[in-house]
Amino acid sequence: MLTVPVYNPAGEKVGEESIDPADFGGEVNKQLLHDVVVMHRANRRVGTVNTRGRADVAGSGKKLFRQKGTGNARAGSKRTNKRVGGGVAFARRNRDYSYAMPKKAVRAAIRMALLSKFQDGQALIIDGLAPTVPKTKQVVQVLRAIRRPDITEAEAVITDGETKAKAKDRTLEDRTILIGLPTHDPIFYQSARNIEGVQVSPVADFNTYDILKQRYLLLTREALATLKERVKDKPVRRPAPTASTES
Repeated sequence: MLTVPVYNPAGEKVGEESIDPADFGGEVNKQLLHDVVVMHRANRRVGTVNTRGRADVAGSGKKLFRQKGTGNARAGSKRTNKRVGGGVAFARRNRDYSYAMPKKAVRAAIRMALLSKFQDGQALIIDGLAPTVPKTKQVVQVLRAIRRPDITEAEAVITDGETKAKAKDRTLEDRTILIGLPTHDPIFYQSARNIEGVQVSPVADFNTYDILKQRYLLLTREALATLKERVKDKPVRRPAPTASTES
């Protein structure tokens, strides 16, 4: 069993949550994670590239000079790629780079990405974080109060002679964080959208790329419960058996 620390908004550790690795696949397949991340990046690629071929550039189609008798190499068009102002050979056009992978593989990759965060000590639970008004300052204060989950309590102790920069290095401030919520919360989203490196998302919208791109994973208790239900494999619906008729 894996344990994930639980903090309150004041930055105090109030307990731990147990995570069963079997609920998240049990092991991490790095090759599968790589394949799914490449797919997500390709699907986000815009692909709006356009270069002019010889049919697109301006210029007459008239033959430059006669075929024989000039001593020059034969030439038929001034718009070829070898001439100044000519078109590009094999001109690139708009392209759709998106593709899909099997749904089971994508769901398995999400479980593995979450498991990697739990195993590496880069995940934590926060209890009672629910801003009632859209205030960025409230979320910043919480991140400033909570220490990084991948350091020990002894390393988190701040001595009198340390600078503010070293003290801030022990907290979640100025870190890339994915905050998972049970459902869409407009107030929370407005409170955190202006913080650099912080991404807020319902657990239903989690994907492998967003989980791995952010350094830390911050979940509410309700989001963790919702996440445990969602990572379970959905049963495969099989057609009902039909009664055989005797001829």
